[in-house]
Amino acid sequence: MKNLYIVRHCKAEGQEPDARLTESGMRQAEMLAAFLIGQEIDYIVSSPYERACRTIAPLAEQIGMEVVLDDRLSERVLSSGSDPDWRDRLRHTFDDLDICYEGGESSRAAMSRAIRVVLEALERDKQNIVLVSHGNLIALLLKHFDDRIGFEEWEALSNPDVFHLAFPTEAQPTIQRIWTDGSEQIPRRDIELF
Repeated sequence: MKNLYIVRHCKAEGQEPDARLTESGMRQAEMLAAFLIGQEIDYIVSSPYERACRTIAPLAEQIGMEVVLDDRLSERVLSSGSDPDWRDRLRHTFDDLDICYEGGESSRAAMSRAIRVVLEALERDKQNIVLVSHGNLIALLLKHFDDRIGFEEWEALSNPDVFHLAFPTEAQPTIQRIWTDGSEQIPRRDIELF
C-alpha cells in the first residue's frame, strides 16, 4: 500500500508566491515535522511558493531529504482581478468545474495538473509520499477522489492541515484528515470512499 500525505502550508504573511511564514507558521512547521517524522517518508514534492517550501523544510532537513519543487502544485488563480465577491465565485467553481473567470483557471484545469503530480509520485518506487500545496488546490485534489468535497470542506481547512490518502492496490484511496496540533480545536473527519 502507498501512503500520500497531502499538506497545506503553515500560516503565512500573505498570498504572494514569496510570502513568508509568520512566526507562528515557523513554529507550526516544526510541529508538522515532529508529526510526520515517524511516517518513514521517502519522497517529498512541494509547490515552489515560499510558504510551502518553508512548511516542509524542517522535516526534509531532519530526514536528510531533498524537496522536489513542482510548479503544478502552485495555488490556483481564481481570476486576475480583485473581486469583493470572490468567495461566491469560488463556491460556484466547486459546483461547475469548468467555470473560468477572466485571467483565472477552472477547477477542472487546476485539478488535472495536481492529479498528474499525484499519479507521477505514485508511479515512483516510493511508499510514503508528502505533497505540499495550497488550500484551494488541495480541496480540488481531494474532490477528484471524493466528489462530496466542495466549498464547505475548503472553508474548514486549517493552516497547516494534513490529509492521509491510503492507496491499496488497484482501489480508490481512503481519505482521512489527520492533523491536530493540540493548540486548536480542529475537527477530524474521516471520509471513506466507495
